Amino acid sequence: MWKEEDNKLKKTFKFEDFTEAFAFMTRVAFLAEAHGHHPNWSNVYNTVEIELTTHDEGNTVTAKDRKLAEAIDALK
Repeated sequence: MWKEEDNKLKKTFKFEDFTEAFAFMTRVAFLAEAHGHHPNWSNVYNTVEIELTTHDEGNTVTAKDRKLAEAIDALK
């Protein structure tokens, strides 16, 4: 479940290993590009942490973030 905190939508995704985590990030990268909206994220081994915020709206959560979050969830 995405958590709204500090004007960001945040979620942590766990995978079996680094390869699966990286493959997920690759799918998210293509999805984000299609949406014209790009996440702040990090990856350590099998864990991917994603934060979504709309920078051009004053770094706040908007419908754009919620739409991308739903699309990301559909990938997993």
